Amino acid sequence: MDDSGQRPEDDEQSEYEPESGILRVFGRQLKRLREWAGMERTELGARTGYSPSTIASYEQGRHIPPPDFIDQADGVLGAHGVLIEMKEEVARAQYPAFFRDAARLEAKAVGLHVYATQAVPGLLQTQEYARAVFGMMRPPLDEGVLEQRVAGRLARQEIFVRRPTPLFSFVIDESVLLRPIGGRDVLRGQLEQILLIGQKKTVEIQVMPLSREENSGLAGPFTLIETKEGRRIAYVEVQNVSRLRTDRDSVRALENKYGVLRAQALTPRESLTYIEKVLEAT
Repeated sequence: MDDSGQRPEDDEQSEYEPESGILRVFGRQLKRLREWAGMERTELGARTGYSPSTIASYEQGRHIPPPDFIDQADGVLGAHGVLIEMKEEVARAQYPAFFRDAARLEAKAVGLHVYATQAVPGLLQTQEYARAVFGMMRPPLDEGVLEQRVAGRLARQEIFVRRPTPLFSFVIDESVLLRPIGGRDVLRGQLEQILLIGQKKTVEIQVMPLSREENSGLAGPFTLIETKEGRRIAYVEVQNVSRLRTDRDSVRALENKYGVLRAQALTPRESLTYIEKVLEAT
């Protein structure tokens, strides 16, 4: 169960549900603390490095305040940690509703294993590639929401420098590496990033060739999340509807499938060599 007592595997949400109420709650608290301190938005902005209009957007719950602003505002307003306590929940509002629980688990994971069939996994995406992916969504995203999604996706990649660093493995369908999302230049930058991240000792990247006669992953992409308590949770998403699976039988089935996929794919060394060749030809 999650913190609300709801079973994660029963939680299905749509991309187009309203944003989390945490932004409105944070905004009201920020405004109340500012007024108690006898401070105008201009002064708070000057002391934190943000414009009065930006402060207003935070107070009205229209934009997501970055972590550094929350830290500064808490100190400037003498909030004694009231704002800082909401920082993690505020950060989760960067993500679409259907992904927030998975993002929380991902951020604290000790192991992440991803099978990708449609686009480069979010943890590996460049800013340009991520913007192109979100830009192709239909109905189209509002420009502000699009930039929010891009920022949230890039923020997830801080996990690569976290200590202790989780162990990562990715099995990526070959078609993903050939699909020029955003154009050839964007794809080249994306392939370069995959090669760069693939050099990390904690990361293994494998390519599933289109020429393989056997592919056990035809049912679609999924992610296996390993917690520090030793639990395995599976995350499955399709058409912006997601499900977190925690029951052991379902997770074990996907674990077995992932093991077979890794055996069917190119080895990590072969995969990086292949990606280099694709980059040269792009």
